[in-house]
Amino acid sequence: MNQVLLIVMAAGAVLGGFDRLRGNKWGFGDKFESGFMMLGSMALSMAGMICLTPVLAQWLEGVIVPVYRLLGVDPAMFGSLLAIDMGGYPLAKELAEDPLLGSYAGLVVSAIFGCTLVFTIPVGMGMIAPADRPFFAKGIMLGLVAMPVGLVAGGLFCGLSVLTCLHQNLPIFLLALLLLGGLWKFPEKMVKGFCLLAEGIRWLVTIGLVLAAVESMTGWNPLPGMAPLEEAMATVSSIGIVLLGSLPTAELVRRLLVRPFAWLGGRLGMSSQSLTGILVGLVSPLPTLSLYEKMDPRGKVAAGASLVSGASLLAAHMAFVLSTEPDMLGPVLAAKCCGALAAIVLALLLDRSRTGSEPATA
Repeated sequence: MNQVLLIVMAAGAVLGGFDRLRGNKWGFGDKFESGFMMLGSMALSMAGMICLTPVLAQWLEGVIVPVYRLLGVDPAMFGSLLAIDMGGYPLAKELAEDPLLGSYAGLVVSAIFGCTLVFTIPVGMGMIAPADRPFFAKGIMLGLVAMPVGLVAGGLFCGLSVLTCLHQNLPIFLLALLLLGGLWKFPEKMVKGFCLLAEGIRWLVTIGLVLAAVESMTGWNPLPGMAPLEEAMATVSSIGIVLLGSLPTAELVRRLLVRPFAWLGGRLGMSSQSLTGILVGLVSPLPTLSLYEKMDPRGKVAAGASLVSGASLLAAHMAFVLSTEPDMLGPVLAAKCCGALAAIVLALLLDRSRTGSEPATA
């Protein structure tokens, strides 16, 4: 399966590169360029944290490890509080006592809960107009409620039992419950808290990048134990290579599904813009968030719910998994797809409103 997907990604790179040579006449060359241009932003968000991870693991070992052991949970699960591409994976692997649980926490859980905690919520609340934030918050809450479906599905594909998945995710479920309560009772205060969290992570990764750059250029190690910057950049580069093909491929899939999604939107009582927003969220949350003002209320809730598990599946997260542990692609795909689908179904079942006014081909 992994080899087939890599061949598909390679075909996407050929399509994007060919179209770029033709002057981007089909619109795939632009996606090819975007994949390469993302290297800079990915390096800024990832490299510093990757370099700091060994040091952070040493600092956290005396505090986090005993607490998690007391709960019978592998300390690797602490790493899943960060996004998969913002330090969650290397931190989980450094803290792991069981390598399999390290991979599960750093790739499956980080790609769902960590991404939601440190990226989707703070960025979404910042981008979306205040009038639409209640719909987005409701969607996020429903996505968190459906999240165990994805986490268990990913764990089963890893070879873990249902009870093991539920037990290992106890800290995640407890924190998710706190998020649910906060978004329900104090949404504005939660927005400020998430923004502060995002800013703190930005400071941390920037400091890590500066210290690693100093060591690389001068040989002086200001913080012993850091991973070399060259290793971090190699990880970023390998992800960028996959993005060269995954973004044109995702664009092709989006175009092929426009008409079926428009028809499906009519059947489900949502506008075509809402279905498009859910679909492009599988590539990146940012286009979905920018489409919010054009969606109907039912679609806004469903789109927010889908982002918890489904965000960035066909681009950054798939590329990250293929560049680190290709054998884990199946569990990540299963987790994110099952979680996103469960969230959308839950959102549609709880929201009885239907647009019913837009033709299915709009």
